[in-house]
Amino acid sequence: MTQNFSELSRVMLQQMGVEVTNHQIAIFRQYLVLLDRWNQVYNITSVTPKAKWVSTHLYDSCSIIGHLPSGSLLDIGTGGGFPGLPIAIAQPEREVFLLDRSAKKTTFLKQVTIELELKNVKVETSRIESYEVAKRFNVIVSRAFSELKIFLRIASKFCNSDGVLIAMKGKYPAAELAEIPEGRVRQVKQIRVPQLDAERHIVELAPDLLM
Repeated sequence: MTQNFSELSRVMLQQMGVEVTNHQIAIFRQYLVLLDRWNQVYNITSVTPKAKWVSTHLYDSCSIIGHLPSGSLLDIGTGGGFPGLPIAIAQPEREVFLLDRSAKKTTFLKQVTIELELKNVKVETSRIESYEVAKRFNVIVSRAFSELKIFLRIASKFCNSDGVLIAMKGKYPAAELAEIPEGRVRQVKQIRVPQLDAERHIVELAPDLLM
């Protein structure tokens, strides 16, 4: 990746209201380099061609930063680190936990955090159903859940009472929203991701602490 990556990424991120330093741009670049290296052996991401990784993974992850409240963040089903790791790079003051059941993916993520010296990131290997943590989080995000009702049911117990659950979706999920209990949907926002020719929405849910 050349200087064009740095210049273009800065512009694209600024369009989404995300301001980053030269050092952070360099970390983004190295993250994608490591993803490429590991993906050749461990199939961390199935997105092809590699030219789409910047928009599909990096920009898409960063697109929700302006919609996040402050505080600790848990990324459920993070896979190759999306969206949690780009958020952690862009917001080094935020404590970010990356959770995935795949040991090969969390091994990759642990190596990334070591090589990129990301002190604000913790990587954990577990199924969400078996996950135990001593704290609750301010923000819980996921690109991995297929159904909002499942995300609400499983993620609520990890969220502070005044926290928020944020699900990243493609097209407006009307059928899924209809299954959410009254009062739990805070808002649904359509967002634009630079260079990504696809609909994107984020759904903000209030946690149901009785679940």
